[in-house]
Amino acid sequence: MPTIILHHYPTSPFAEKIRLIMGAKRLHWSSVLIPMVMPKPDVVALTGGYRKTPILQLGADIYCDTALIAEVLETLSPEPTLYPAQVAAASRTLAQWADSTLFWTAIPYTLQPAGLAHMFSGAPPETVQAFAEDRKRFRANIPRMRGPEARASLSLYLDRLEEMIGGQAYFFGAQPSIADFSIYHCLWFVLRGGPVARILEPFVRIQAWLDRMRSFGHGTHEPLDSGAAIAAAHAGSPAPSSGVDAEPDGIAAGEKIVVAATDTGTEPIDGDLYAAGGGRISITREDARAGRVAVHFPRLGFELHRASAKDR
Repeated sequence: MPTIILHHYPTSPFAEKIRLIMGAKRLHWSSVLIPMVMPKPDVVALTGGYRKTPILQLGADIYCDTALIAEVLETLSPEPTLYPAQVAAASRTLAQWADSTLFWTAIPYTLQPAGLAHMFSGAPPETVQAFAEDRKRFRANIPRMRGPEARASLSLYLDRLEEMIGGQAYFFGAQPSIADFSIYHCLWFVLRGGPVARILEPFVRIQAWLDRMRSFGHGTHEPLDSGAAIAAAHAGSPAPSSGVDAEPDGIAAGEKIVVAATDTGTEPIDGDLYAAGGGRISITREDARAGRVAVHFPRLGFELHRASAKDR
């Protein structure tokens, strides 16, 4: 198995999703800690501009977005599966809802004044201000939900999730699926909000489920310097291309393109189209420090177009 390198920071909810998946799969990985806010020069050296957390690195292959990262980990370690037979499509759909709708309800609810004060207790005011300004730019196309609406919406979602799990251990039965990990990281963030986490107290089934999920842990890991991760990329070569399968507008392999997320962190990433199909887009690009790398994105949630003169 190749060395699994996760670029993350401890308080990132999406990183917690992947850390917990690696715990469930009993994986060993290398941990590269990255800044919580921009600038992130070592991340950009690998991704070309993608700034979301986490990213997964396998040599010269860089994987973006937890939906794709989960699939890569499933390929590396198929058991226990994240996509149980008979419920694979349903679990992916529930996961997508959790990673978007539930997440963007949990965030503004938790970051109301009481939650924000708890999470940044002891931090200097300039740290809090830098975080707020960075996340305002990061939200891009996602409007911020007001506190009262976030509370009302989260309460309704928790009601539905409590009913949905019923007497089962996990949302689709006796085994966890990708949906469980996507729901978990949203509520894990709420739990970090101190006094605002009391919203979870009436939901005894959800609380028992949270305990079961938490018990997976994070696998085993060791620290890795970001410079060493960049050196590993430089020393490696991207995995062979799977080809380009009917991309819109007839874009062909090797063409200069621009890829960008459509929701948050919408900074454009340019490169040469390397592969497309099977639910993902891959580009190759050159970096002075990282060398030639392939950067991979899921097809859902990302757009691409031919690079124009202004993109180069």
